[in-house]
Amino acid sequence: VKGKSKSRSVVLDSSSRSAGIHRLLRKGNYAERVGAGAPVYLAAVMEYLAAEVLELAGNAA
Repeated sequence: VKGKSKSRSVVLDSSSRSAGIHRLLRKGNYAERVGAGAPVYLAAVMEYLAAEVLELAGNAA
């Protein structure tokens, strides 16, 4: 049994990021339909990668 579903703004603190990504995914030529979880997951991955790059840049400096 699944728990209560969460909205994108609840799952991701900043809903503007996932909303912007969702808009770009819909606007781009990727798929006819974009699931509600796709932009949230993509935003989380992008945030993680940015943090890793910044950490590596800080270590190199």
